[in-house]
Amino acid sequence: FSILTTSCKKDDPDSVDPTPTTIDHNDFKGDITSDVTLEASKTYKLTGMLYVKSGAKLTIPAGTRIEGIGGTSAAIIVEQGGQIFVNGTATNPVVMTSGLASPNRGDWGGLVICGKATCNSGGGQSEVGDKPYGGTIDNDNSGTIRYLRIEYSGAAFSSTKEYNGLSLFGVGSGTTIEYVQIHENADDGIEFYGGTVTANYIVSSHIEDDMFDWTEGWQGGGNYWYGKNDQGYGNRGMECDNWSSNHAATPIANPTISNVTLIGSGVQGNEDQGMELRAGTKGSIDNVVLKDWNIGIRVSGDYSSSYFGNDLTVTNVNFISIAGDSVYSRDDAGNPVAIPTSAYSVNPSATGAGNGAAVPTWAQGWTIGL
Repeated sequence: FSILTTSCKKDDPDSVDPTPTTIDHNDFKGDITSDVTLEASKTYKLTGMLYVKSGAKLTIPAGTRIEGIGGTSAAIIVEQGGQIFVNGTATNPVVMTSGLASPNRGDWGGLVICGKATCNSGGGQSEVGDKPYGGTIDNDNSGTIRYLRIEYSGAAFSSTKEYNGLSLFGVGSGTTIEYVQIHENADDGIEFYGGTVTANYIVSSHIEDDMFDWTEGWQGGGNYWYGKNDQGYGNRGMECDNWSSNHAATPIANPTISNVTLIGSGVQGNEDQGMELRAGTKGSIDNVVLKDWNIGIRVSGDYSSSYFGNDLTVTNVNFISIAGDSVYSRDDAGNPVAIPTSAYSVNPSATGAGNGAAVPTWAQGWTIGL
């Protein structure tokens, strides 16, 4: 009877569990094809590409540490239909960092999420990870990320192709992203490639390129962003495009962002701007502190310049130690453009991310290097 029962159970497809994903914490890589929960008591050595496949969920509990080694060949890619749940806390964040004894920017790739939301580029294959992204599901849900630190990422394939710390390709508004620090990254801290996701309570620190970046018609938003670079680090605080390949592509990038502090390195270079709004972007940005930049806000390109003051505004700005122009606008030919009075407003009492130029209360305790 027992043999018959076992035999019948094996022949019943509804009773067969899916093949579980095999996890080796000392050789963390490969495809996650079923739901997996990591163990906070283990350190996971990211030795290659880790793909969270469609229909699978990767859950990372508070206090888990993932150490990447292998440069561009070590990254975490959440594919369309896959989900990631980072369940860190303010006292016990999840840490994704370098596994090398002497960590440096670019030691490993980063975290890449590919969703199904609208991109004015039409989507395609992600710049890093080479996975499909984009679509028409603007409320797409790629999971939840809370209290995550991403360190020493941004490995470079070439001088023009590098990982960001956190790359969001067509990520939908059903995704929750909050309390994330990107620290010591070799390219941008966080970049939005289209999509509709909102990211709140984000810290981008000691970044080699731009702290915050968007392109391909991002329609989301953000509240409480704090960016800080030390002497010799970084490029722009924010680099914001509609889409560099087609400035008029629709839907036009038009995020709503508030409570922002961006502190530069004090290096007075040509690309040392608190905000570079260009390539046809729109947007509404309010309650801003900009400190130690060559130019506070620069608006570039015919489209963005024509929007400035109407569909592109930066209001309640506290400019501190700006070496050159607080605000400068130019067209595609490089000619200065008159700045309408409705384009921006100055407020010396603006609090930015919450505490002026100082580290905000919400960023204290779970971040490093500030």
